[in-house]
Amino acid sequence: MGESHPSRRGARAVDSAPQVDVSEMPRVLQRISALALRYPVRLGLAVACSVGAALATLALPRLFGAGVDHAGALLKAGAAQTAEAQSALMGVALLVIAATVVRGLLTMTSGYLGEYVSQRVGYDLRLQFFQQLQRLSFGFHDRIHSGDLITRGMLDLEGARVFIQNGLLQSVSLVLLLGFSAWMMLSTDLAMGVIGLAFAPIAGWALARMGFLLRVTWLRVQELMAVLTLTMEENLQGIRVVRAFAGKRFEMAKFDKASMEALSYAYMRITLRFRAVSVMSVSFYGSMGLLLWYGGHKVVDGTMSVGRLTEFLTYMTLLQTPIRQIAMIFNAAARATSSGARVFEVLDLEPEIADAPGARPLAPGAGTLRFEGVGFAYAPGAKPVLSDVSFEVRAGQTLGIVGAPGAGKSTLANLIPRFYDVTEGAITIDGQDVRDVTLESLRRYVGLVQQEAFLFDASIGHNVAYADPWAEDETIEGAARTAQIHDHIAGLPDGYETRVGERGVALSGGQRQRMSIARGVAPGPGLMIFDDSTAAIDAVTERRVREALAEATATKATIVIAHRLSSLMHADQIIVLDEGRIVERGRHAELVAAGGIYADLYDLQTRTDAEAVLDETAA
Repeated sequence: MGESHPSRRGARAVDSAPQVDVSEMPRVLQRISALALRYPVRLGLAVACSVGAALATLALPRLFGAGVDHAGALLKAGAAQTAEAQSALMGVALLVIAATVVRGLLTMTSGYLGEYVSQRVGYDLRLQFFQQLQRLSFGFHDRIHSGDLITRGMLDLEGARVFIQNGLLQSVSLVLLLGFSAWMMLSTDLAMGVIGLAFAPIAGWALARMGFLLRVTWLRVQELMAVLTLTMEENLQGIRVVRAFAGKRFEMAKFDKASMEALSYAYMRITLRFRAVSVMSVSFYGSMGLLLWYGGHKVVDGTMSVGRLTEFLTYMTLLQTPIRQIAMIFNAAARATSSGARVFEVLDLEPEIADAPGARPLAPGAGTLRFEGVGFAYAPGAKPVLSDVSFEVRAGQTLGIVGAPGAGKSTLANLIPRFYDVTEGAITIDGQDVRDVTLESLRRYVGLVQQEAFLFDASIGHNVAYADPWAEDETIEGAARTAQIHDHIAGLPDGYETRVGERGVALSGGQRQRMSIARGVAPGPGLMIFDDSTAAIDAVTERRVREALAEATATKATIVIAHRLSSLMHADQIIVLDEGRIVERGRHAELVAAGGIYADLYDLQTRTDAEAVLDETAA
């Protein structure tokens, strides 16, 4: 049985499906807005510019009204008053141009400052999110798919960031324009103001509803498109199986069903958009028509000037644009709610593995590692992966660990640097419980070379010196010599400056493993763990690596986990794990003589293929 790592599908720490939780909207939006308050000067200037732009905008109706009245006076004026009326009209025209220029400059400045604050908030969130990913324990990363975390750190974070500009500051601008306009219209003529503003609540409700529902339906469309992508990808990967079993009709039906559902939601989005626009247009032009009818009668009765009527119509025209932005504001708010909640969900998690209160740096002594009745399970109530494991490794000694796949070998190795915490017993280094020392000092002391040799897309020298970026060239070269990879590197055109490509694609599997060994040896840790780190290396090279490592680790406690028993024959002690328990222990010769599991494995690995075939034939 394999080790029972938590299933990614069963993860509950975070939810991978984004939804708009209306009850969470105030909390999430308040939290995003609070991030913008870290930059009070620029945010305050952005709001001040919005106020100035709103005042400049609201000056235009008065100026247009005055201009119309001056034009009317110009038509009625005699020859003696014509020059005076023309001069007044020219002055109004210049004021309109000035107000427009001021409004444009202030709007531009407000937009720039708002975008600056928004981008700074995005920068802060990105750093916090990435830092949190470094802090969270392996147990978290076991449960959560990396693609989901990338989505949260890129798309969801962007959705939270843009609320500052498209939601928060746009709301401020809308409130200012609507508030000042309503006050000026109602204070000038109550009845005319009510008629002119009648369209605002109707259009605002329709557009707000549209903005929110567009976000909800877009989330559903995204989910359906993900299903379509997965269906197409699976079909293309298994195209030979589909053709071999004549599964075309079934695959087409499956794809068509998902496509039709996505199409229905696309139609729904179109309906929502045009319904809201229709309500907006009907209410706006209905209010304008009533205003013209009512105001026209007042102009005819002589109780209102044409300029005053023009002023009210201009107010309505200017309000049309910010009212339309309600849809964008609510869309941004809904997006920020779903996206921000997913980002904050990760940011608010506490690492399962962290420094204990009062933890002190590891104080290395003789270099003795001890397991004392260690037990471990990946989740509460789950089947234990390790049970009652006890052993001791002193400086200068090598402990070999062998067992069937899933016996708990790698889990044991991961417990020493506290990638996970034991559920029973204790692990100590020189008498210090690893849970009582700082993680940084522990992981600097413990060198773990894993079977999966992950390399960064950087130079060979950078990869070897990853644990100690300031290592001298001699140290890097010495580690490469120990790993028997120096000669190959020296033969490359750029030597240690050669880039290895993504995940070390420029190197073979054996070369990547030797690079990983060199990286583990370079910082000179006090305890070395090799987790099946020579599996991809040929036997001859492995022997040379083992001999070089024996010299490099002569004064250190060393643990070697391997399936190839030739890697363990030199060990001072070998333990055999079976379903998480130590079932045998001793030196190589002792275990072979005992005739147990180890002896069976050794016999199996040393027999030739021909002998195995003969045995099967004889049976």
